[in-house]
Amino acid sequence: MVTGASRGIGKAIAMRLAAQGIAVAVNYRERGNEADGVVAAIRGRGGQAVAIGADLAKAADCTALVRRTEDLLGPPGILVNNAAVLRRGDLLDFDFSQMDGMRAVNVDGLVRVTREAAPGMQSRGWGRIVNLTSIAALGTSMTGTTFYAATKAAVIILTRRFALELGPFGITVNAVAPGFILTEMVSQDTSEEQLRKITDSIAAKAMMRRAGEVEDIASAVSFLVSEEAGFITAQVLTVDGGRTDYIAHP
Repeated sequence: MVTGASRGIGKAIAMRLAAQGIAVAVNYRERGNEADGVVAAIRGRGGQAVAIGADLAKAADCTALVRRTEDLLGPPGILVNNAAVLRRGDLLDFDFSQMDGMRAVNVDGLVRVTREAAPGMQSRGWGRIVNLTSIAALGTSMTGTTFYAATKAAVIILTRRFALELGPFGITVNAVAPGFILTEMVSQDTSEEQLRKITDSIAAKAMMRRAGEVEDIASAVSFLVSEEAGFITAQVLTVDGGRTDYIAHP
């Protein structure tokens, strides 16, 4: 089950897991047509997938998402908590009325979906949970991400605590912290020239001298849900090309 999988990183993860023979529940909130397109692409390549709508800011939807997944595909053994909301702003310019909505998805939704999925994994003695956090949670100099970073920092500590609690049941819990990744969210409402400038600026701050691609994140998740990663838990895997712009004045 991959939350927020109608486009971007979530889509890439769903496509990668399906290519490995894993049946995938593609969760979406608003973009049902795009989620259907992801499912069609997976099925067109011989994979198995279903699209399931759920707003993770709503407790009832989180429960329904897991129950619907169980009905259609069976109890999920792999959960990728990817869905997230970004509201930009820093200390003096952030509209704090938006904080509750951002936290409701980024933190509360992750907790609720995990709580619903974990008992089935416990009963089978096996499970893989991967939470998508962000290098913002580790602290970068990129403006406008202060309060988003706070929600993603919560994801890191929840990852470690869930790993502690679920480890005795054969369940690993890890997090992936993406850097700047070229997605539809990044490019929307941005001209080609603006996007090029942003990408060049980010690339200059990365040791690999490029921005990230969604496949970079999908590869990391693919490893963490594999049998080979069975002794890896409570970890945060940073996938950012070696960013050097952690909090510091120039």
